Amino acid sequence: MIELKRATDPSWVDVAMSDVDAFLLDHASCERKASATGLSLVCRYPDRQEMIDPLIAFAREELEHFHRVVRLVIARGLQLLPDTKDVYVGHLQSWARKHGDARLLDQLLVCGVIEARGCERFALLAQALPEGELKTLYDELWRAEAKHHTLFLRLAKLYFAADELESRLESLLQHEADVIKTLPARAALH
Repeated sequence: MIELKRATDPSWVDVAMSDVDAFLLDHASCERKASATGLSLVCRYPDRQEMIDPLIAFAREELEHFHRVVRLVIARGLQLLPDTKDVYVGHLQSWARKHGDARLLDQLLVCGVIEARGCERFALLAQALPEGELKTLYDELWRAEAKHHTLFLRLAKLYFAADELESRLESLLQHEADVIKTLPARAALH
C-alpha cells in the first residue's frame, strides 16, 4: 500500500465540484493516458513477462473507465478536449531516473503514486457528491484505483530489492507531497 505524505486540501473538493464539467473532461483524459501508460510499459519491457498480463488488465480497466466517463461527457452535451500536459504528472516524471533498471523502478513507483492520489481524490468526491450516477461512479472508481496503486508496488517488488524500493518510494512520496503543496486547486484530478 502506498501511503501519501500529504492529504489533499479539503478546498480541492469544492473547486472540483464547482465545475463538474471541467473535472469530467480532465478525468476522461487522465483515464485514457493511464490506459496508454499501461500498454507503453508492456511494449517497453517485453522481457519482464510477469508484468505483461497485469499491465494489460490494468490498461483495459482504465480504458473501460475512460469509456464510462466519455459516456457521461457526451450525455452532458460536452465534447472531449485534446490532451494537454498534466503539470502534476510532469513534476513526478521529472523526479524519475531515465536509464536502465532505475528507469523501470521509478516509472512503476510514479504510476503507483499517481494512482494513489487518484484513489484519494475519487474517494473525497464520492463522499461529497449527492446520491446519483456521479456518486456511484466515483465510489466504484476509488476502489479500483486502490487496486491499481498496489499493483504497481507489487510489480516493483518483483524486480527490485526491498531496501532500494523503499528508499526510492520514500523519496518520491516526499517529492509528491512538495508538489501537491505548491499546485493550486483546480477542477481537475491533479
